[in-house]
Amino acid sequence: MDLGLKGKKGIVCAASKGLGRACAMSLAREGVELVITARTASDLERTAEEIRKETGTKVTPVAGDITTDAGRAAALAACPAPDILVNNAGGPPRGDFRDWGREEWINAVNGNMLTPIMLIKAVIDGMIERRFGRIVNITSASVKSPIPELGMSNGARAGLTGFVAGLARQVARHNVVINNILPGPFLTDRLRSGFAEAARTSNRPIDEIVAERMKGNPAGRAGDPAEFGDACAFLCSAKVSFIVGHNLLLDGGAFNSSIA
Repeated sequence: MDLGLKGKKGIVCAASKGLGRACAMSLAREGVELVITARTASDLERTAEEIRKETGTKVTPVAGDITTDAGRAAALAACPAPDILVNNAGGPPRGDFRDWGREEWINAVNGNMLTPIMLIKAVIDGMIERRFGRIVNITSASVKSPIPELGMSNGARAGLTGFVAGLARQVARHNVVINNILPGPFLTDRLRSGFAEAARTSNRPIDEIVAERMKGNPAGRAGDPAEFGDACAFLCSAKVSFIVGHNLLLDGGAFNSSIA
């Protein structure tokens, strides 16, 4: 299926690894010219080159911290009029809320709520004027099913979800579509490192740990980042203009509900 994206321009945040990289790769395969961001320049350049080689698409790496004014300005300077924006940033640390002070909470809200809102603010009016825009926010399955030890993530991402729910319905008439993707367990470096640590502390093979952890998932496995990227590309499609303000849960069926 041709998604109608050839020649469009997009920004993908936190794209050097994991789910952000997968989204960038899938969009590039559809012919989207990309600016990709991440904090580590070497990782970002390596990813950009891999995407170029595989897809032949123009990819511009812009190293910087997207949660800062300077990082956002650099990305927007490289792509001032994006047709597509994929918001993504690493989540705050796990822990007990009793141990978190104001500074920790401010950092969490800045990274996982305010940063995507500031980027949306910067690009939304241009999208409206051009009568095309696709914004996908990568949040978390914890928005629907909160994880106790991820209280800062639960709170910050839920705030973004509420904001997007209102805005998406204001701009849909201009062919500007905003949705969220909520990942469950995907085999990213972050998840693999958690499995590796569990294997080390229990003195068990990592494959055994992975199988044990995923046994309870209805799909019987963790997700492949590539399938996440393809879902993102679909939501950015020129043919998708009637899916508005949704939270697409990609978790292999782990969230047990008659209404997802």
